[in-house]
Amino acid sequence: MNPELSLILGGVRSGKSGFAEKLVRELDQPTLYLATGVPSDEEMEQRIRRHRESRPSHWDTLEEPVDLAGCLRGALASTRPPAVVLVDSLDVWVSNLLLKHEDESGEALEERAMASLSQLLQVWRNSQTALFLVSGEVGLSLVPPNPLGRRFQDLLGLVNQKMADAADRVYLVVSGIPIEIKGEIKGSNPGIEIP
Repeated sequence: MNPELSLILGGVRSGKSGFAEKLVRELDQPTLYLATGVPSDEEMEQRIRRHRESRPSHWDTLEEPVDLAGCLRGALASTRPPAVVLVDSLDVWVSNLLLKHEDESGEALEERAMASLSQLLQVWRNSQTALFLVSGEVGLSLVPPNPLGRRFQDLLGLVNQKMADAADRVYLVVSGIPIEIKGEIKGSNPGIEIP
């Protein structure tokens, strides 16, 4: 397995998760789906359930809202380490960090997030695992009118920049259409099927 890092960006309901899952399915390798979502209300529970149902049943799933590096480290140390890991999503992970550490200054939270991502990258680099990261793209939207929204947007923008810099491939998905913005597209039809 080629231990590449791919970052898939897109807006809400853009098809980014479906595209990431399509890329992973095509590899046909033992896969770990690392979900960062925490069911906080009924709508979120339904969204998580839909995502679970859309994944192949032979994929392993772990749910970890904050400690991505620790979760990946544990999975790689298991008796059946995955060849592919799909993390969905970094934007929810950033939201979880903000909620868990809401009393920290912006600078302290930024340092925490960057250190966590550095740990995740280090664990990945010491493996032979292909890593796919899904994240929301906030650079195309308005500046939020409230402080928490601005903290989220600022932090996620930095997270996406760090991971895009480390990635071998970066895709932007718009209305279900993927555009590769870093790397080379392989295959004739990189798009996802629309139900």
